[in-house]
Amino acid sequence: MAKTRVVVVDDSALVRGLLAEIINRQGDMECVGVAADPLVAREMIRALNPDVITLDVEMPRMDGLDFLSRLMRLRPMPVVMVSTLTERGAEVTLKALELGAMDFVSKPKIGVADGLKQLADDITDKIRTASHAQIRRAPAPARHVGATGAASPAPRPAMASLGRLSTEKIIFLGASTGGTEATREVLVQLPADAPAVMITQHMPPGFTRSYAARLDSLCRIRVAEAQNGERVLPGHAYIAPGGFHLSVERSGANYVARVADGDPVNRHKPSVEVLFDSAARIVGPNALGVMLTGMGADGARAMRAMRDAGSWNVVQDEASCVVFGMPREAITHGAAHEVLPLRDIAPRLIERLRSTAGMSTTRV
Repeated sequence: MAKTRVVVVDDSALVRGLLAEIINRQGDMECVGVAADPLVAREMIRALNPDVITLDVEMPRMDGLDFLSRLMRLRPMPVVMVSTLTERGAEVTLKALELGAMDFVSKPKIGVADGLKQLADDITDKIRTASHAQIRRAPAPARHVGATGAASPAPRPAMASLGRLSTEKIIFLGASTGGTEATREVLVQLPADAPAVMITQHMPPGFTRSYAARLDSLCRIRVAEAQNGERVLPGHAYIAPGGFHLSVERSGANYVARVADGDPVNRHKPSVEVLFDSAARIVGPNALGVMLTGMGADGARAMRAMRDAGSWNVVQDEASCVVFGMPREAITHGAAHEVLPLRDIAPRLIERLRSTAGMSTTRV
């Protein structure tokens, strides 16, 4: 079987050497080239035609995001970003995912050599996944020019209101590779009075706060990192903080979020399995389950438990997934009521809520 050919792009000679060593230790991949900046990388990609590249965010001669934007426009290919774990690094990484990067690895700020060696399995898993993933380029957001002449996000179209919606309903959403943009596409279509949404997206510590803030700026519902013990309310989305499991519990007549440390489940923390298990146990028939793009089987068994407890579940279809692993496993476990393209999932959730609650179709 042919090996996955990888080009490493990083301005640090130490990082280039370490990544090349980690990659070359794998039986199914090889580092065919290293580049210190994007201009060298551009010529190397033309000459070597790699299957995957790893790309640093901050580099000389051309910013990593500028290079990524041009690459995905002119020669789309799987890219795994390598970014330093800082607040700015998190924001830049999220922008890279929006531009079409498949995934990212957090480069340690100190102890780089030891840190990267400890991340070897994570790095190679992400390269391996990227090599089999479908390339998805998100279109640039529509923009308009305001009275001041400055560009600003285009106004959102009118959204059908759900009216008086039962506070008992909760949407539970799980995602991994490719899921940051898939989750965004679902959430931006929900009206302000949608049920609460509880989300486990596989992300490491340090990124989920920036991710939640980005979504909050785009959506009608409020989006934030979940806080332990807070009441789960309609019109809000709660994202599992990186490095912690998220679940739902009852407190009297209310639902509350439970954010807890613990061992990884299915190799993940946060884990979709933990969130969906709590949905099956606590929410039952008032739950709606959504499984989006991602590698592996995290959450599949628990999504079936949700269905057995009376929930209604929808799964993203293969054609619209970056990686079909988690949705495929959910289907295999018999967890899905419907399998839909990503663009149709939010409208179907709204339709389902109307059909079960007898909501009106007034516009706002």
